[in-house]
Amino acid sequence: MKKQQGFTLIELMIVVAIIGILAAIALPAYSDYTKKAKISEVMLAASSARTAVSEYAASTGSLPPSTWVPETQSSTYVSGVTWDATNRTLTAVSTVPDATGNIVLTGELRPNGQVTWTCGGTVAAKYRPGSCQQ
Repeated sequence: MKKQQGFTLIELMIVVAIIGILAAIALPAYSDYTKKAKISEVMLAASSARTAVSEYAASTGSLPPSTWVPETQSSTYVSGVTWDATNRTLTAVSTVPDATGNIVLTGELRPNGQVTWTCGGTVAAKYRPGSCQQ
């Protein structure tokens, strides 16, 4: 009986094909994952301004005026956060490559001084967190 040594050409071709298929699936998923992680930084910037608006409303009983400017930190993926008193919206602008747009948080002042928020924006829904899919 002949002793087999190593792999046959067919076995090696099957392994290479499997690796190629896995790479074709994994690379786009990884790209989406990294964009979603970067968009979470945009959400974080909007959330810090959201907290400031909520604190303002809790202490004064009204939403901030149009002259109020949220305190924000500079970031690689956020070009700015703005407050629009007319529409009651906070807008954080994303500079994430291939996921540009904005995250918009719309506030509604309740009679008890609390602010409830809804999330939306022009950033593709697949990159926004689950709490921001509206």
